[in-house]
Amino acid sequence: MLSIALSRLAIGRRGGGAGQPAAAAAAAGMGPGGACWRGGGVPGGFKRWLSSSAPAPRVCVVGSGPAGFYTAQHILKHHGRARVDIYEKLPVPFGLVRFGVAPDHPEVKNVINAFTQTARSERCAYYGNVTVGRDITVAELRQAYHAVVLSYGAEDNRVLGIPGENLSGVYSARAFVGWYNGLPENRDLKPDLSCETALILGHGNVALDIARILLSPLHLLRKTDITDSSLAALACSKVKRVWLVGRRGPLQVAFTIKELREMINLPGARPVLNPADFTGLENAIKDAPRPRKRLTELLIKTALEKPGEKMMEAQAAAVQAAAPREWGLKFQRSPQEVLPTADGRRARGIRMALTRLEGLGDSAKAVPTGDMEELECGLVLSSIGYRSLPLDAAVPFDTQRGVIPNTSGRVEGVPGLYCSGWVKRGPTGVIITTMNDSFDTAQSVLEDLQLGVLDMSTSREGFGAVESILHSRGVRPVSFSDWEKIDAAEVARGKAAGKPREKIVDPQEMLRLIGH
Repeated sequence: MLSIALSRLAIGRRGGGAGQPAAAAAAAGMGPGGACWRGGGVPGGFKRWLSSSAPAPRVCVVGSGPAGFYTAQHILKHHGRARVDIYEKLPVPFGLVRFGVAPDHPEVKNVINAFTQTARSERCAYYGNVTVGRDITVAELRQAYHAVVLSYGAEDNRVLGIPGENLSGVYSARAFVGWYNGLPENRDLKPDLSCETALILGHGNVALDIARILLSPLHLLRKTDITDSSLAALACSKVKRVWLVGRRGPLQVAFTIKELREMINLPGARPVLNPADFTGLENAIKDAPRPRKRLTELLIKTALEKPGEKMMEAQAAAVQAAAPREWGLKFQRSPQEVLPTADGRRARGIRMALTRLEGLGDSAKAVPTGDMEELECGLVLSSIGYRSLPLDAAVPFDTQRGVIPNTSGRVEGVPGLYCSGWVKRGPTGVIITTMNDSFDTAQSVLEDLQLGVLDMSTSREGFGAVESILHSRGVRPVSFSDWEKIDAAEVARGKAAGKPREKIVDPQEMLRLIGH
């Protein structure tokens, strides 16, 4: 989940500019639409930005995950006087980079280094332990800042809406990922791993992450920042078989090739793919986009190649055949009911409707055939998507789509209010998708500053005004230097255990550590 090729940081601005990469535009001193920000020929709007007589724009960002930090980064980089304050409900920053990225993907977390540089900027401040919508309202933030950007992500998950969903042994992927990654709200999940077969509903990267964590050898997990309590639970796990189930077919899977290859090569676990699911697909992918073609070719190769077909692979095939654990993909099955044990308390299996596909490619729809199938499993994990929630009654929200209605990040009907990330576009894509999306919103803020859409006639107090409100409500914010103390404590605890860090999972312990 959230994997990223960090070398692909060049982006094109929406609309005009012929897709000129932002990095190149910045290097050339170019602004929106190719306008020059500094030097000769500076337009009046940009002169106002650089004029010391005009108030410095104060921008507030709600949420300290990738969307929040990339939005702040872009505004700070392209406006020499703007000040950005980032608010976060937890004491600790970085959102899904800390709590969503799999523990065995440390390279993806390297973006934290860039976010740290942003937070350390003299024109940026971080305020953790502040819940917007409870400790302070969006209306109060709008009084204190020239612009407010909502980047608070997706705090909920989509539900299956089937009987038995609430039985013991059924968990959302979001809660399970939060559990092994140390998200405070999930620290007491205590999933029951006493069964041999687990079933994951979904064919995305999150589903593969969970399967990999369930089946990974412990000696590999011990070197990661997975929490100590989840590592202890996995050490006692009886799970040795994981099925990943999807409503559609092999040509519609949503995971990426890097994650699939990692799963195929997982030590001690062998893939179990039904060759019948993949026969004849070579012709179907001849004209497919390259990523889809390569992904499908790897699936076909894994499913159809006989063990030891090539001499050089014989040894690897023998090792894989003897693997104590296994995983597989099941296609064209739609969950209808989680089946209970005799006492009606726990999950013992799942009833699924077999489907056929109508249409082609990504737009194909799964239609029930009328046939049903039951699969025994004691652990069911629903990985069918995250979902954003409304933050504040003053903010428009599309409950159907789970997003804030917006145009290029400008919240509809509320000038000066913006959104970026998952709450803007829905919970899709990888970190680079969120980066581009956030730069797009930041550019909208910059354009509105330039064009006079935002009222810059008076200065705004920013955190000065917010601080007195929070103080009156008994809320003590956590600064970035406070976070760095928590960070140092986690790293020290991890070093003692041979890990990169040992995450503190209790917010009260975090606050005690910094003397709050």
